[in-house]
Amino acid sequence: MSTTVYRLVSMIPEGRICTYSDLARALGKPRAYRLIGKILNKNPNPVVVPCHRVVRSDGRVGGYMHGYEAKKKLLEGEGIRIDGKGMIIDFDSVRFRLDKINK
Repeated sequence: MSTTVYRLVSMIPEGRICTYSDLARALGKPRAYRLIGKILNKNPNPVVVPCHRVVRSDGRVGGYMHGYEAKKKLLEGEGIRIDGKGMIIDFDSVRFRLDKINK
């Protein structure tokens, strides 16, 4: 399952995000969003597998293996705007829908 998660995350383009729930649904396991988080926390190659682009379904940035501030900085460096409460601005317009791609 880890390999599939990493493959899906590597499809998220720069400047876009998807949610842990989006990934879980793409895997056919809609309740596995916590497992997705655990898998991404052990990501061996965050340059190839940009796990910082995976966020919470409520629009908040969420956790990251290198800490919230590092994730926020990476996202902002890609043009994602984040408010003072850690919410992604224009969440729906930057959301990459995995269900729209041919897996």
